[in-house]
Amino acid sequence: LTVSARDGGGLPSATNAAITVNILQTALAPAIFERSRYTFSVPEDAPEESLIGTVKAREPPNSLEVVSYRISSGNPHGRFSIDPQFGIIRTNKQLDHETQSVVVLTIQSQLGNSPVYSSTQVNISVIDVNDNPPVFLTKSDKVTISHTQPPGTAVYIAHAEDKDSGLNGAIKYSIASKQSNAFSIDPSLGVVNLTRTVFADKQQEYTLHIAAEDCGSPPLTSLLILDSLAVKIVILDINDNSPSFTSSPLSYVMEDVEVGFLVHHIIAKDPDEGRNGQVTYHLLSGNENKAFVLDKITGLLTTAQLLDREIEERYSLTVMALDDGSPALSSTQVLTIVVLDVNDERPIFLKQLYETTVRENQDPGEFVIKVEAVDRDAGLNSLLQYEILPGTGYEKFKMNSNSGELVTAASLDRETQEFFSIKGSPSRSSTAQLYVTVLDENDHNPLFAKSQYQISVREDLEEGSAILDLFASDEDHGLNGEVMYSLIDDTFGAFAIDSVTGSIVTTKALDRETKSQYTFRAVACDCSTHLPRSTTVSVVVHVDDVNDNDPIFLQNPFRAFVPAETTVNETVATVSAEDMDLDSNGAVVFGLMIAETVFKIDAKTGDIILQEPLASEDFSTRLLVTASDQGILPRTATAMVIIFTEEQEEEISFSHSLYEASVPENSAAGGH
Repeated sequence: LTVSARDGGGLPSATNAAITVNILQTALAPAIFERSRYTFSVPEDAPEESLIGTVKAREPPNSLEVVSYRISSGNPHGRFSIDPQFGIIRTNKQLDHETQSVVVLTIQSQLGNSPVYSSTQVNISVIDVNDNPPVFLTKSDKVTISHTQPPGTAVYIAHAEDKDSGLNGAIKYSIASKQSNAFSIDPSLGVVNLTRTVFADKQQEYTLHIAAEDCGSPPLTSLLILDSLAVKIVILDINDNSPSFTSSPLSYVMEDVEVGFLVHHIIAKDPDEGRNGQVTYHLLSGNENKAFVLDKITGLLTTAQLLDREIEERYSLTVMALDDGSPALSSTQVLTIVVLDVNDERPIFLKQLYETTVRENQDPGEFVIKVEAVDRDAGLNSLLQYEILPGTGYEKFKMNSNSGELVTAASLDRETQEFFSIKGSPSRSSTAQLYVTVLDENDHNPLFAKSQYQISVREDLEEGSAILDLFASDEDHGLNGEVMYSLIDDTFGAFAIDSVTGSIVTTKALDRETKSQYTFRAVACDCSTHLPRSTTVSVVVHVDDVNDNDPIFLQNPFRAFVPAETTVNETVATVSAEDMDLDSNGAVVFGLMIAETVFKIDAKTGDIILQEPLASEDFSTRLLVTASDQGILPRTATAMVIIFTEEQEEEISFSHSLYEASVPENSAAGGH
């Protein structure tokens, strides 16, 4: 037989299965069940050995055999049993509706020991019992809402699951504990809604504990297993407030203050939260000559250059306060800075030399001349007092200290003295004694112990070696006197400085032949949180030579053609070698590795000289020439010099195809 199973989809799918039925040739008739299918039900909390139902098969007429029953399939876990004699089905283990709600058993009946049997299908419905409370899959959650959301806005949907079915699995939601009456929950859908606006609340977040209860009888709640959903609702601020200035729009400053002097503290408040309430400050106009610097974070306005009231006595700065919202909101304020006068201007006479005539023999009090001076200062600092400085004949005149008018103090006699030279000068100084306790300002730069540092180091220093300890002192106190160190020039990756100790160390191996000197600047900067001060110093590092280079022959091998008639003591060839090291480490001397009677070599020049006549016209030989520097531990190189007569020009070749030698493991460099 072919059985087809087909689904009911819009595009139905089907599958086939083949069933083979074997017909037994027997005269025995089976016991036939009264029904082809039985249906029973049992609650899932039924105890073991609970009765479910009975199946019955009838034996053929005149049969003397006894009918027996057994479960042939559908009971892999042994949850059910059947009485083999009476066909009574009972529970054998605890049932669970949530695991399996319907069980299909196949029951077989058999007459005695007959090989023939019949079957029936038993459908057992496991009836649900409310034995599972609702469970939240998520124990906590977080949601953010705008503080301008209207009432009725859905802000969150709670979700719990109950493994039971029907009313036992239907869930109702409630808020177990809440901090505010601003929220409610739909008991069926679990939707959390706003009941009112939270705009006026100062509270920025709420935590709702949501419980779930099923509709069983009796109902079960998630609180029985200490399970609830904690929802944190964060109220997002909207940038709906512009910064508002609270600081005064007027400030005064003396004209003789130093650069970096605090002129005014600009303050603006923004009631928004978070970044919406973070304010930065900016100068929009009025600072074209860059007389002031505004810290955009703190709002501190300081001088960036020296002020001069006589040039500019009033500044009008347009300041903008800008929050960090999106979009950002701002407000502006015109800050007026009045520069107060300091008596820093000397009075100046309108003329350097005054000339006039006066008649002799006049009574005292005769007007002579009026001198006039001006002072660019303001107020009392510009009020002038005139006086005559002591000199020859000065007692014969009197000056009005306020007006500058000069009159005679006695009758003059031309014959006695015809000319008078009188000097006058107003003073711009006065003294007062004032006891002041001075609070520290960052008015001292760090000072290095030296104006320049020069140091020599060996080129074979290991990486990480300390070569110089810088030290700078600062007479200020606290952070203003704490010094940090840094390097500001390119050291070609060779040096670094410890920012705390000032120790300069190498960061790679040095090589004098690549770079023999490094010049860079070190910076000592104090740790002031406001306008730190710094000093630089030049550091020169000379890299001293170490004998780390072998001599190098300019030509190796060296071929020399020598006429057969060459005379004794004649130079037949000259070898040359170079050494990149300095002084004795780079001074090269030459020698012959193997003693030679026919030739010798000049140690300084490298000249190879004939010591005795050549033996024949087809003469040829090879000399091993050494070039050694004169370091404490000399380094040596060798070269092959091939000498032959013009008649015996040889090809350069080794005399052996393999050379073998042994060397002690601790031999010094350059050893043969």
